[in-house]
Amino acid sequence: MVFGLAALVIAYFVYQTFVVKPAEREAAASLQTAQVEFERDSFNRALVNPNPGELGFVDIIDQYGGTPSGNLAHYYAAVSYLNVGRYDAAISYMEDFDANGTMLEAMKFGIIGDAQSETGDFDGAMANYEKAIDAAGDNFVTGGYYLNKLALLYRNQGNDSAALEAFKRLKRDYGQSPEAG
Repeated sequence: MVFGLAALVIAYFVYQTFVVKPAEREAAASLQTAQVEFERDSFNRALVNPNPGELGFVDIIDQYGGTPSGNLAHYYAAVSYLNVGRYDAAISYMEDFDANGTMLEAMKFGIIGDAQSETGDFDGAMANYEKAIDAAGDNFVTGGYYLNKLALLYRNQGNDSAALEAFKRLKRDYGQSPEAG
């Protein structure tokens, strides 16, 4: 029993040292190349072929999905798909993104809401904007941004009373945000 447990502990450390850490280094290096194209607004190139022989976000996910960089590639792939008008793909990749921290969690829900809004799923978009606002907490930039989107969506849907309440909340709770101005 003791030898079995010791063998498991040793196997875990060997796996972490010789498999996980090198894979993360490779994924991080590939992610940097794709990020350059992303920052240039070359979203299609960032997704599948940033440079000859280099991996795009989709390939990074396929090859290194279990690494932190592979997880981050889900975020970039979702935003890229959103920008090229492939909203269902954007939703799918963003749902697979494991957001750590309040700001990334708020952005995750907000981006899903943006894609749902583009597909005409306004109820889903409003629900995800609410989740984004809740996740933002007292971060007035992120919370204000998504509360403004929610208010505008209410207004566009003809729900003027909900829009007015959302705009009032924007002023009251996120008065420092650019949208509150």
